[in-house]
Amino acid sequence: MRKLLFFSVLLILLAALILPACGKPKEENVIRVAVCGPMQFMQGEHHWMGASMAADEINNAGGVNIGGTQYMIKLYKVDSNEILDVAGAASSVERAITVDKADFIVGGFRTEAVFPMSDVAMDNKKLFFNCGAATAALQQRVQDDYDRYKYFFKTTPYNETFLVTSDFKMMAMVAARLKQELGIEKPKVAAIIEKLEWTEKMVLATKVRLPQMGFDLVGVWQPSDTATDVTAELTAIANAEPHMIFTLFSGPVGVTYAKQRGELKIPAVSVGIIVEGQKKGFWEATGGKGNYEIVLNTYAKGTAVTPKSIPFFDEFERRTGEFPTYTGATYDALHMAKMTIEKAQTLDPDTLVPLIEQIVYESTAGIIAYYPIDSSPSPPKCPHDLVYGPDRVTGIGTQWIDGELKCVWPKKEYGSVDDYGDWKFEYPGTIPFVIAPEVLAKYKK
Repeated sequence: MRKLLFFSVLLILLAALILPACGKPKEENVIRVAVCGPMQFMQGEHHWMGASMAADEINNAGGVNIGGTQYMIKLYKVDSNEILDVAGAASSVERAITVDKADFIVGGFRTEAVFPMSDVAMDNKKLFFNCGAATAALQQRVQDDYDRYKYFFKTTPYNETFLVTSDFKMMAMVAARLKQELGIEKPKVAAIIEKLEWTEKMVLATKVRLPQMGFDLVGVWQPSDTATDVTAELTAIANAEPHMIFTLFSGPVGVTYAKQRGELKIPAVSVGIIVEGQKKGFWEATGGKGNYEIVLNTYAKGTAVTPKSIPFFDEFERRTGEFPTYTGATYDALHMAKMTIEKAQTLDPDTLVPLIEQIVYESTAGIIAYYPIDSSPSPPKCPHDLVYGPDRVTGIGTQWIDGELKCVWPKKEYGSVDDYGDWKFEYPGTIPFVIAPEVLAKYKK
């Protein structure tokens, strides 16, 4: 009886060990991807959503073929907590590599955290697809120390020099309309910009370029990226009576700003970067007070930047109930990785790097290609950073109009030719932006 009991217990233990493995891919046939981001915030959530969508598509289509063997993508959700704890973010990557045995990393958001996060990945020779931090200095390290940093590539966004260039192009469009419809010859601009490393060069560019473009810059205000009250800044801005407010927000302060600006009913066109303004929940979060905000973006419903844009947007919204924000481009990072791995027929990072450097890939947000090692000038044309301009990646400008997010830039009639190409074009689905009623009421003759 005791022997029977012993063997029964033994069989139960063996079943407990064996059955959970049934139906799962063999561990040796798995490509482990660490998705690292601030998972308590929208930016990290969309890292995970984009990567999950891509992994499902790749796995459902048979996985990644290496030497005739099909490898499945296995994702590891890694909370970097980098918005709240910059110093602790690097340890999340270290755990992903040492504990989860990640083959490569996608994600990253806050520049101050991505520096140490990527250092850990580089020390372990892991490919890191940066899907959130703009700062050109991150990519400049590839040129400064190629052997160490060659595994670091940008997927989104283009760097801060190009971001502010696109912002200025949107502002020029707004200024042209204000002149046409309201007779405003020299618009007054107030700038409100979160105080972080990625905005430092943009603040300098704002102070130099806007006066050169014919704007009257009345001041620059810099709240924290996590500020929950910016009424002091907005009151000062309102007193300056600007025609336009230039915004640069990547953090949750973007919701605070838009809500309080709307409550104060400041009669000015708000245009720039509000990352929180890219998400579907922005309208509800601001109680509709974010109406008429114009924000630099990557995606908009019904806007075809490439043939992949609309199908990606619609499927992302169907699966998650959200609009994809720019950090959802982890989707493109995984599909690019699959394509490159199958071309190389290996996971060896030293073999993959030169192939990624030469890639020309039609993504959901434009054509991805990278500036080469001998780029000049560098920065802003940093190695392993996204090539900016028409026929590559431009971004789009979107505006909240009565609860809907519409693409309003580029607009061909307001385009010009510059060092990056001919901007006299627009993407299918683009509409004219709407001047807020309070602006019309104040300045209409």
